[in-house]
Amino acid sequence: MSLSVAVITFNEDRIIEKMLNSVKDLADEIVIVDSFSTDRTEEICRKFSNVKFLQKKFEGYGSQKNFALQQCSGNWILFLDADEIPDAGALKSIEEIIGNEESDFKVYNIEFSNHFLGKELRHGGWGKVFRERFFMKNHGKYSDDVVHETFITSDAIGTLQGKLHHYTYENIFHHLEKSNRYTSMMAEKMKSKGKKASVLKILLAPFFQFLKTYFFRLGFLDGLAGFYIAITASFYTFLKYMKLYEISKK
Repeated sequence: MSLSVAVITFNEDRIIEKMLNSVKDLADEIVIVDSFSTDRTEEICRKFSNVKFLQKKFEGYGSQKNFALQQCSGNWILFLDADEIPDAGALKSIEEIIGNEESDFKVYNIEFSNHFLGKELRHGGWGKVFRERFFMKNHGKYSDDVVHETFITSDAIGTLQGKLHHYTYENIFHHLEKSNRYTSMMAEKMKSKGKKASVLKILLAPFFQFLKTYFFRLGFLDGLAGFYIAITASFYTFLKYMKLYEISKK
């Protein structure tokens, strides 16, 4: 059985080499679909002999990921973001599965270990997160959502051993920059689904988001990082509804 690693990228030179080094010996091919990066992403990727580097205009996370899936020739696909590093347990589990003729499942999820501000986040909705990232070709695809896409499959889902270490943001500037972009896409997505942003929603939703993240999901146990995550989750909620309100008035 062969393995394709699929990745979509845009300006990921801060970490993509570390990700590629972690999977280069296991993957038969690494399919990179890049949204015309302006940094050293392409240069770094082309140093690896088993990388297949393609560029495609970004039209949403769902469609970009599905395009990447279509370029994969392996029997199995491991889908990674550029800032995700499988640990030794995950790599061993994947190697064992692709080394067998038969597997218990065709689709597997894996636990994420989210790192930010020098800390592994265990609460606030950032801990005990599992996502479907390893699956046989043609046994799943992504929804066409422009952002916060979901994996769609009719197969039963197993769980890989090990973890994916997710080094999600380089710093606070990077976090806020991405949040600004994501909230704009979220506002467009909500508008396309017929959702409205009332003044009451704009005022109350951020408050309840903070309560949920910091108290109900125990974000306070992550210390200052947990407080930061709760505050910015609240602000993210405010921004997406405020932007929805703005574009709905046009």
